[in-house]
Amino acid sequence: MSAVYIEQITPVWNNLSQFIHVLHNENDYNKAVSFLDSLIDIVGENEKHPLASLMELVGVLIEQYENLNVPEIEI
Repeated sequence: MSAVYIEQITPVWNNLSQFIHVLHNENDYNKAVSFLDSLIDIVGENEKHPLASLMELVGVLIEQYENLNVPEIEI
């Protein structure tokens, strides 16, 4: 990624990083789940929605946290 792109991203990153970051604890996880719920309400199943990739990214962050921190339920 070129320095020009990084310069464009830098001014907005402080706001975005509240919602998009590696989840380190349960509080981060709960905020991410709430954010994902809001995105789902807006995006739905519309893969062409401008926020669809953001919804997917937040889902991946949540899944990663769950895989590392939530024990599987054995039946």
